[in-house]
Amino acid sequence: MINRDMGEQVIGTIKNKNILNTGASHSSGGLSPLHTHNINELIKSFSRHFEIVSATTEEEIRQSWKLRYQVYSVENHFENPDDNPDQLERDEYDAHSAHSLLIHRATGLVVGTVRLILPNPASVDALFPIEAHCGTSFNGEAFNRATLPRRSLAEISRFAISKEFKRRIPDKSNVFGSPDINQGLQQEMADLERRLIPHITVGLFAAIVRMSAMHGITHWYAVMEPALLRLLKQFSINFQPVGSAVNYHGKRYPCVATARDVLAQMEVGCPEIWRLITDEGRIWPSAHSQAA
Repeated sequence: MINRDMGEQVIGTIKNKNILNTGASHSSGGLSPLHTHNINELIKSFSRHFEIVSATTEEEIRQSWKLRYQVYSVENHFENPDDNPDQLERDEYDAHSAHSLLIHRATGLVVGTVRLILPNPASVDALFPIEAHCGTSFNGEAFNRATLPRRSLAEISRFAISKEFKRRIPDKSNVFGSPDINQGLQQEMADLERRLIPHITVGLFAAIVRMSAMHGITHWYAVMEPALLRLLKQFSINFQPVGSAVNYHGKRYPCVATARDVLAQMEVGCPEIWRLITDEGRIWPSAHSQAA
């Protein structure tokens, strides 16, 4: 499941005989696109504020589990805290998942995490969480999951952003261990608070693309809040619902996307963000260069 503390409605229309129609439209809910100036500012400051870390060591994975516990068990009460007395939220899917962290450089704090549930090595036909929890809501006339390439299919999951980090930003003594910090850093933290969600959302999606490239993933499953669908759409990151809304820790839509199509649309619609997420095409090549 992908979680963001935003809960509004989006409408999706899918019509395709194969997997999905990437040109299908869905309402943006009246949100205006991000201004070019704001996008340019985000790009300029992203690398200065944040670092994407592939969680491969035991300690890095524990940091991911710790943040997941904070978000899913403490902040949102999606999971029962008593189920994880060690304050580490994990499940059976972690055994075949890739994990990433988003680190705030100035404080060293983990501000976001996301995992990519990879095909189960024990059985390529083993159900992904979205299939187990939302399969009955799939629109069978528009979406045929049998057409998905299961060996290169993954589910985007545990897309978690820390509210605790945002609360700690104004408390400079709490964040930095001392109230005596310079004025420039105070201004940086104030600016970061204002732009926090777009930075972290873009950073976590960049982590998804990196993990996908590393593991040969071409197709994505995801269960998304309506408002997250709209936020991603502002960066020309388009996921298409393939079924009706489900009540799964709030209202969410099961979605499917082809990585190549998502990135190709982003390259055209928001090329600055595409360059940031793909590291100028080094992580994921340009659709134009592939076509050539």
